[in-house]
Amino acid sequence: MSPPPAANPDRLLPADPGTRSIARELLARVEDLPIISPHGHVDAAMLELDTPFPDPATLLVSPDHYVTRLIHASGVPLERLRMGGATAVEPRDTWREFAKAWPLFDGTASGYWMRDSFQHVFGLSKEVNEENADALFDELDAKLQSPAFRPRQLFKNFNIEVLATTDDPLDDLAPHAAIAKDPTFTGRVLPTFRPDAYIKFAAAGWAGRVEKLIAVAGDGMAGYAGYIRALENRRRYFVEHGAVSADHGVRTAQTLRLDAVTAATLFDKACRGEATAADADVFEAHMTYQMARMSVEDGLVMTIHPGVFRNHHTESFNRFGADTGHDIPFAVSYTEALRPMLEDFGTAQGFHFIPFTIDETVFSREIAPLAGFYPSVYIGAPWWFLDAPDAMLRFRSAVTETAGFSRSSGFIDDTRAFCSIPARHNTSRRIEASFLARLVAESRVSEARAHEIIVDIVDAAPRRAFKL
Repeated sequence: MSPPPAANPDRLLPADPGTRSIARELLARVEDLPIISPHGHVDAAMLELDTPFPDPATLLVSPDHYVTRLIHASGVPLERLRMGGATAVEPRDTWREFAKAWPLFDGTASGYWMRDSFQHVFGLSKEVNEENADALFDELDAKLQSPAFRPRQLFKNFNIEVLATTDDPLDDLAPHAAIAKDPTFTGRVLPTFRPDAYIKFAAAGWAGRVEKLIAVAGDGMAGYAGYIRALENRRRYFVEHGAVSADHGVRTAQTLRLDAVTAATLFDKACRGEATAADADVFEAHMTYQMARMSVEDGLVMTIHPGVFRNHHTESFNRFGADTGHDIPFAVSYTEALRPMLEDFGTAQGFHFIPFTIDETVFSREIAPLAGFYPSVYIGAPWWFLDAPDAMLRFRSAVTETAGFSRSSGFIDDTRAFCSIPARHNTSRRIEASFLARLVAESRVSEARAHEIIVDIVDAAPRRAFKL
């Protein structure tokens, strides 16, 4: 009888016995290397305070929009999943909804990661189902109350060397400072500058937020000039607290180089509440260019991830807030859109720019060719809807023949689900081993070279791209 899928040591490796044997050796070379996670959404305060996780549903279901969106699609209301801070439903009832929906996750990346976490993090011996939901909830709950499952111990068990968070520009970063000063904590927890809510005119509370930004960090300047100065100053504050990157959830990849007068006119118009949607797009494109300029000056790696229609369902957004599963992809072009920025900064010394996408068609057509010329451009790993086994294989095939192995960012887990981090990174390592094993089997790469390449992909690439 074959082992459960998550317990099979050959999971995700090639079915062909000869190629699988090569992949096993390659995986063994990197499977136990430290995890470098340069982009994610784990709360730094969780690691600073090391408080026990509250319950299985709050840890594993409610914060993970990969999970909740599919359950919701089956007809379960979001409030049953305790979305957006909803607490009327008991965690046990949310877990029951998850257990009932568990068969829906067969074949999905989320199902794979969760099976892996249940097996290798929590040591569950039984498959989740509706009948054993309460028993598994109690088993997991008991484990979460034990010292072995506190956040810091799990961080150590997961062999995480670097974990980046995503942070508001006005965050005081106190948890990061406390962790950095704590001699008992091993590893690095780095903040990431994320200014979207201060750039997008349509963001709720934009004017008030920008007014506060200027008051706090504008050096006494007003208007657009104070706004730019404040962003520059807050970026420096982040650098002083260990940040290595600035992340931008832009609507499109468009960049524009506006003169200061035109930019100030748009800014003032938005402050008066008179900006149109077209004005907002132009200003965001200009600020993407400005963020690149600032990265050249202060050294922060610049990442962008366009092409997502945020908060697609208005009623769900109004009731439960952002990041609740209804962000939907749309097609985006990179080549023409990025040209104004890359014309000025694409060959600038020390500038690192990482474009991500959830439109697979642009990997071989646009992003890999850009990375194959511009020293600044690194190819963002498969992300969000694409960080799944088959999509990872397609990515590696699409970009390698144009840009080789050295121009990619390394794996990005991009997760709020802390306990899925090792599963996600292990998935990536297995896929890289599978891809390289095929090249070895086809005599396209020597086995010795493949062993060097996989270490570079897993360990050196994220250090190189993110200046670690």
